[in-house]
Amino acid sequence: MITDYEMPDMNGIEFICAVRSIPELLNVPIVMVTSHDQRSLRREALEAGATDFLPKPIDRDEVRARVTNLLALSQAHRALRDQVAQLAREVATAVALVEEREREIVSTLMCAAENRDEDTGDHIARVSAYTSLIAEALGLDTAECRLMELAATMHDVGKIAVPDAILRKPGPLAPEERREMERHAERGYRILGGSASPVMRLAAEIAASHHERWDGTGYPHRLRGEAIPLSGRIVAVADVFDALTTERPYKQAWSPKRARTHMAENAGAHFDPRVVEAFLSRWDQIEAFLEVGRQQLPVPHAA
Repeated sequence: MITDYEMPDMNGIEFICAVRSIPELLNVPIVMVTSHDQRSLRREALEAGATDFLPKPIDRDEVRARVTNLLALSQAHRALRDQVAQLAREVATAVALVEEREREIVSTLMCAAENRDEDTGDHIARVSAYTSLIAEALGLDTAECRLMELAATMHDVGKIAVPDAILRKPGPLAPEERREMERHAERGYRILGGSASPVMRLAAEIAASHHERWDGTGYPHRLRGEAIPLSGRIVAVADVFDALTTERPYKQAWSPKRARTHMAENAGAHFDPRVVEAFLSRWDQIEAFLEVGRQQLPVPHAA
């Protein structure tokens, strides 16, 4: 585009600003015709988005040369932009493939766990959903929330190594049975650890730390406070709340109100107070989950 400064109704600066406000014309070269004594005008035109200037009086050959050069530059810019866009598409495709493979791995592990314990599948979906809500309330970005949501599905994968007699026992566990059950945290870490996958590394961290307690009385390593990974502190709240509000062979389900009171009373002892606060800040959504039925909770995703 070639424009003069002095024009009826709209001057050259206003014209350039109007053109640059249109996304499709953002990179179109604009040449302003000016006289040599209009330095301040040139500076204003550059700030508005002018690409080049032509001095008055106009020289036909100079106009042709400048326009030719600017068109070549614009074409090169478009070619580079298209190349970058193509590279971005290829990267997105590769990332999607990796994420799909991760989902397949998670699905395989969870199928193995569900075959051991018929309650595990629903529990996994609920804990994953609660984990996502807490992560969002704590201000984690979208990618971190999705990663946390998927990794949380594997928090109890170590239970596939727990004997059926203990895993499905209808009554309270004996001390030795309790110790055997508690080993699932470290076993889960060993199953998931050592992977280069971010979701597997996070899942291993969660498996090992979601039974730690804020006051240091948890297991397996008796970590205290912020020494417990944030992921473990989040899943601890999600896991316990779901366990309280779900019927198990050895207990009746608590009411949501009773479970909420328990979570609040144990902030600073069992749970990270900040995580409990984040959890309770989403109480309306949690109640909505419970009202529509836990089987309708969202399926965890990684994309």
